[in-house]
Amino acid sequence: MAETTVIHLLRHGEVHNPANVLYGRLPGYHLSENGRLMAETAAKSLAGRDVVALFSSPMERAQETAAPLAETFGLEVELDDRLIEAANAFEGVSVGNGDGVFRNPRYYRHLWNPLRPSWGERYSEVVGRMREAVLAARRAARGHEAVLVSHQLPIWVIRLAAERRPLPHDPRRRQCGLASVTSFCFEGDRLASVGYAEPAAALVRRPTVPGA
Repeated sequence: MAETTVIHLLRHGEVHNPANVLYGRLPGYHLSENGRLMAETAAKSLAGRDVVALFSSPMERAQETAAPLAETFGLEVELDDRLIEAANAFEGVSVGNGDGVFRNPRYYRHLWNPLRPSWGERYSEVVGRMREAVLAARRAARGHEAVLVSHQLPIWVIRLAAERRPLPHDPRRRQCGLASVTSFCFEGDRLASVGYAEPAAALVRRPTVPGA
């Protein structure tokens, strides 16, 4: 019988972002107090699992989300650049009401192809690096479980690819809430199932920046 390996993709918790900008890969964005509660809640939800490896995007908010897991399982957090947020031409732009992007002609040159997308890293490129990260984690945790802390868009598009769905999508329809857990269950090298849970759903207070 093939070994069962489970890879949990954990989205980071709520970020302190009073200006409501699309922060993307910008440094200096940390979890809010509520976001820290989300991270702790997610860690508690996984506490009984057989987690033997923990990886994180290098962004501060991801590392801070990984911290309670490291304490829970007694693991070191291994940083993996492949788990980083997708590159985006609108980093630093206010997106509260669309004023900073859709009503400013200076940004129109980035909006010519939503299928690629033209304003940032190609979906196919994000899938490629996320697939490599998942496979590396599967090797590291073979027969056990691993947690990878990443961001909404990377987690969502690798799920789309795993489920053989088209990569172009409406960001408003992503099933990847704050501190949510998307789980890939492998039987040997075969992906057997995909699960999804929102252990911190009760702590979500407002809509968040797409792709955060």
